[in-house]
Amino acid sequence: MSDETGSAQEQHDQRERKDTKDGDKKNGNDKSRRTPGKKPLIILAAVVALLAIVAFVWWFATRNQVSTDDAYTDGNAIMMAPKVSGYVVRLAVNDNVYVHKGDLLVVIDKRDYQAQVDQAEAQLGLAKAQLNAALIQLDIARIQYPAQYRQARAQTSSAEANFRQAEAAYLRQHAVDQRATSQQNIDTADAQRQSASAGVQQARAQLASASLVPQQIRQTEASVEERRQQVQQAEAQLEQARLNLSYCEVRSPSDGWITRRNVQLGSFLQAGVSLFSIVTPQVWVTANFKESQLERMRPGDKVKVEVDAYPKLDLRGHVDSVQLGSGSRFSAFPAENATGNFVKIVQRVPVKIVIDEGLPRDQPLGLGLSVTPKVYLK
Repeated sequence: MSDETGSAQEQHDQRERKDTKDGDKKNGNDKSRRTPGKKPLIILAAVVALLAIVAFVWWFATRNQVSTDDAYTDGNAIMMAPKVSGYVVRLAVNDNVYVHKGDLLVVIDKRDYQAQVDQAEAQLGLAKAQLNAALIQLDIARIQYPAQYRQARAQTSSAEANFRQAEAAYLRQHAVDQRATSQQNIDTADAQRQSASAGVQQARAQLASASLVPQQIRQTEASVEERRQQVQQAEAQLEQARLNLSYCEVRSPSDGWITRRNVQLGSFLQAGVSLFSIVTPQVWVTANFKESQLERMRPGDKVKVEVDAYPKLDLRGHVDSVQLGSGSRFSAFPAENATGNFVKIVQRVPVKIVIDEGLPRDQPLGLGLSVTPKVYLK
């Protein structure tokens, strides 16, 4: 009996100790859940420190870089237009083909302009013939007018001698006794005196006219100069006619690609109307940076360019120049800040970026493609 009692007591004590341990463990777990641990705080602090380090590294690495997505490729697009009108009789180009400087592109009907050249050549020949005639007339005038002057002087001298003779006969007839002469002789002497006097006046008038030898020669020389100017005018008209004839052939002024073709074979062209454009191989980037990004930007700064159309293309270049004025200042309708309510807007300034390397030879860049330039400031 005592053994059974003792065994029951021991089992009871073991159950109490187990319940006490389970209670202590349960109380301990509740306490641990109620009291925050240190491990989450350490993790949070590590994340904040890591973010701060990453932000500092990013700022340190990009402090000397500025970029913009408001940029595009740019270049020369030469608009081709004829200088003369006419029908297209030959079209030597197609869309988007590459041409070289001096290549024949379009031929306009030449027949009308060839006729103008022939007419101008005939006018020039006539003007030269008239000039030669005027030169001959000048040579004649230089001999003829002095000879006419000498002849007029001689005729004046002869007329004066005749007048003196008639005057002497007149005086004699009036000085003798009327019985020694007749009335007929007296009338004849009077008439001869009047005729000789008129002859002297006429000779003197001719002498006065013939004495203008320098003026007459200068008049002939002026006629020669007039003919010479007519020759020059005819030569200018001939040159213009030949130019118009040469304009019938439209040739390429530069290497490049034909774009926006607006001409067909047989079309009638008006002078000055656009035929197509030639995009030259020279390509650069026009980037519109914010005015707040220009403080340290200088010509010569290195630039890396990313092209949206060709993500794998690696272009390198440099800043060529910065436009002296914002884009809105040179727009067709610039802002009038002096009227209405003013709202300050960050302005954009065009910057020209020249590409130094990376352009593919077999894959030309078109104009107007979106790019993202990154400028490395010094």
